[in-house]
Amino acid sequence: MENSIQQGKVIYSGSTLTTGGREGASKSSDGRLDIKLTSPGAKGEGTNPEQLLAAGWSACFLGAMGKSAAAINVKLPQDSSINTIIDLVLSETEGYSLQAHLNISLPGIDRETANAIAEAAHLICPYSKALHGNIKVETNIL
Repeated sequence: MENSIQQGKVIYSGSTLTTGGREGASKSSDGRLDIKLTSPGAKGEGTNPEQLLAAGWSACFLGAMGKSAAAINVKLPQDSSINTIIDLVLSETEGYSLQAHLNISLPGIDRETANAIAEAAHLICPYSKALHGNIKVETNIL
């Protein structure tokens, strides 16, 4: 298969094999990720795509906030955190879609600076770039 989407130097490729959809399993090619999948709200073990997106996006976004803070000579506090909520939404007119809430805690950083850091991070974070304009995103500084 020819890869015609490359726009720059690929620095990492994550690869998973998923079987069974929402009631299946997913395993990374390096074996570091090996999870059971379940539908949202299902009982028992497993996670779902919404939780995986929330975890991946918040981890990436926290890193992007570190870069955007450094650009204005601010150091992020060690206890910085993001509570990311991904909603699976069902609309009568549009069917299924996602929306996101990024609830950001930057203890000791004033609200104006924290907002500037978060806004700049959306321009850096690959997840934010990929989802920009595709889903509703609410960014809150706590």
